[in-house]
Amino acid sequence: MSQPQKTQKIEELAQKLSELKEQRNGTNAEAAEWAEKRDKLNRQVKSLAIEIHRLKGERDKLNEKVKELKQQREKTKIEIREKIKQIKQLKEEIRALSKKKPSRSLQTLKKEVDDIEWKIQTTPLGLPEEKELVEKVKQLETQLNIHRKLDQLSLKIREFEREIKARKTNSKFCHEKLTEDAQRSQEIHERMLEKIVESKKLKLEADNFHKLFLQIRERIRPIQNEIKEISSQMKLLRDEIRAQEETEKKQSEKSFREKLEKQAKEKLKRGEKLSWEEFQLLAEKGITAQD
Repeated sequence: MSQPQKTQKIEELAQKLSELKEQRNGTNAEAAEWAEKRDKLNRQVKSLAIEIHRLKGERDKLNEKVKELKQQREKTKIEIREKIKQIKQLKEEIRALSKKKPSRSLQTLKKEVDDIEWKIQTTPLGLPEEKELVEKVKQLETQLNIHRKLDQLSLKIREFEREIKARKTNSKFCHEKLTEDAQRSQEIHERMLEKIVESKKLKLEADNFHKLFLQIRERIRPIQNEIKEISSQMKLLRDEIRAQEETEKKQSEKSFREKLEKQAKEKLKRGEKLSWEEFQLLAEKGITAQD
């Protein structure tokens, strides 16, 4: 192939290369669009993952509180049952002791004991009479103790009833609080599930965009290979042209030197003055005026 033909071929290849690069750049731009859409969705998926993690943590904390409140409520129920059992036992004692309850009141019995003790302390008494009065006080004290025991039992029952009431109030509060927290936990759980569904949907869409991106990239591969092949051909042709030009240049220089040498030798024969180039050329050849 001649040099003009090679030059023309390079121009044709350059035109083809320009078209291919334009095609490649357009395809790259299309791939970049899909990649941007994919990356945007992936950023949304990441943001949703952070929100899902936050909601899960909030839900788990509420569930733990609900669990603790249930345990507290159950403990309170057990305590209430125990207090009720104790009250029943106390009422049984009262029922049994009531059978022995004196007909006279606590105040009446106490006044009678006080009167007898005052009589013993202030009135001169014979031994038999004093002994009789002391024995009577003992009998009255036994009856008084029944009254006192019944009062103590009743007081204990009222104390247990107050405790039961306080525990029922606490149990009610626990129930209301755990119901509120359980409802909040359920609401947060549902929000979390919605976010998970949304995240999966976006991830699927992002994956589809990625597939499209890869498909576009595959279309670029043969274009890039052709660009590489044409670039190699152009380089090879340019190298051939440069080599051919170098050869022609050397041939031209050789012809010029031969012509110059011939001209210089003829001048020497005629005894004419040589130019500097002619002199230098003959000197390189080792030719002198004597030759």
